[in-house]
Amino acid sequence: MIRLKLNPLTESATLLRRAGVVLGSVGLTALYSLLILLRALFGKLNRPIVDKYCREWSAALLRLVRANLTVRGAVPDFGDGRRYIVMCTHASHYDIPVSFVSLPGSIRMLAKKELFSIPLLGQAMRAAEFPSIDRSNRTRAVRDLERARAMMESGIVLWAAPEGTRSGDGKLLPFKKGCFHLALDTEAVIVPVAIRGIHEVLPARTWQINLGQPVDVRVGTPFETAGKTKEDLPEVMAEVRQRLEDLLGNGEAE
Repeated sequence: MIRLKLNPLTESATLLRRAGVVLGSVGLTALYSLLILLRALFGKLNRPIVDKYCREWSAALLRLVRANLTVRGAVPDFGDGRRYIVMCTHASHYDIPVSFVSLPGSIRMLAKKELFSIPLLGQAMRAAEFPSIDRSNRTRAVRDLERARAMMESGIVLWAAPEGTRSGDGKLLPFKKGCFHLALDTEAVIVPVAIRGIHEVLPARTWQINLGQPVDVRVGTPFETAGKTKEDLPEVMAEVRQRLEDLLGNGEAE
């Protein structure tokens, strides 16, 4: 079990502090996006640098809200040559920073295509090898899938939220099929990760920020999809859902 304590005091942020968190978060995101783009422009960008920037950016964001992290469970060796997809609960904008800080390896979020249209951030995500799969366009989807598979084979660990949108109370929402299709298409190992308490930091669809919240990251047993077919999709989805439900429950995931 790993504890990453930033500040144990829990409190609701004042309006001024909330403004500071928002402005600080935007500034940090712009800064690290610019660093990535400048390195890419001069041919100095590589995967270890992106990994470093992602973790520095994430740690800085979490310090702004004084998150108190605990990581439980056996984290897989992402460097063993297999393809991996982390399937994580999604109850906050802070799920991604928490995952970057808590997990090793070259983690990249499977991003919505809309994020790539955001100035500076979108270009930085492309340069940093953040993939997106547009299934509304078959030709584009095939090309995106091939790129994602190649990235995974080269050592990138994809991060995906099967719920697709943020849960307001920390409980699992219905799953979407996209990341499960990707897992089956690439015969990836699915690593279930549940983040407990994260919905209290910044509740979905609100501007309420709670400082010093305890956040419990629970890493579950990896699930192999090798040999599974499209006919197995409902079974795979049900199994991953059950594992995430168990991780969100009262039992310890040691």
